[in-house]
Amino acid sequence: MELSMTKKIFVERRPEGDYAVRRPNSQRASDVLPTQREAIERATELNQGTPPLVERVRHTGKGGPDKWRKP
Repeated sequence: MELSMTKKIFVERRPEGDYAVRRPNSQRASDVLPTQREAIERATELNQGTPPLVERVRHTGKGGPDKWRKP
């Protein structure tokens, strides 16, 4: 196992319309920011430069929003 390996981090849209930066199975967000762009930047900072997984908030041709994507 590599010591430099970082844990996953997610950017999720909240019902309030802002974005939460969260670790898997966390009870609280690490940060909450007003825009998806700001949340992605903050998640990247918290995860030592590794891009987060981002909840897709738009609808696609497959129906509802896709669940996760890389920025």
